[in-house]
Amino acid sequence: MCAVATGTGIPLAARRAGVAGRADGALQHNRREREGGADVTVREIIPTHPQPTSVDRAVLIRCITECSDCADSCTSCADADLAEPDVQDLVRCIRLCLDCSDVCTTTGRIATRQTSTDVDVLRASVECCATACRVCRDECERHASHHEHCRLCAESCRRCEDACRALLAALG
Repeated sequence: MCAVATGTGIPLAARRAGVAGRADGALQHNRREREGGADVTVREIIPTHPQPTSVDRAVLIRCITECSDCADSCTSCADADLAEPDVQDLVRCIRLCLDCSDVCTTTGRIATRQTSTDVDVLRASVECCATACRVCRDECERHASHHEHCRLCAESCRRCEDACRALLAALG
């Protein structure tokens, strides 16, 4: 049995980890709680950087946020795939979800770093992420009609790919 934070309906472990609940019951990792209960987001921290990159801040933040959300969605989808009775038919989906999650996590971290950004490294990472999202999305869409988690993961991959493409355009 999972302990729930009073009045939130969110498991205590999730609250302690800084995971915020959404109205639809899904969990998001894009907000972390500060001491005292105030939320901190990448949207608040990036503008305070003393030496920001010249990349459009809104486009950059969207990419970082979508990478984080996609990494979480892909990890969750892979885990759900493992519990399905037709798991043997989902082996490729599991592998691609895990690969996509790893690439999204790495890309989000590289994009978050503002000091002395090497645009070639950032561009290569973002291109790789867009490709991983496209391939994972295509595979998840193959299973979307009979696995809701695959449909949701494919949507997350599409949003992340779009955000990566927008950042690539902004990088020139």
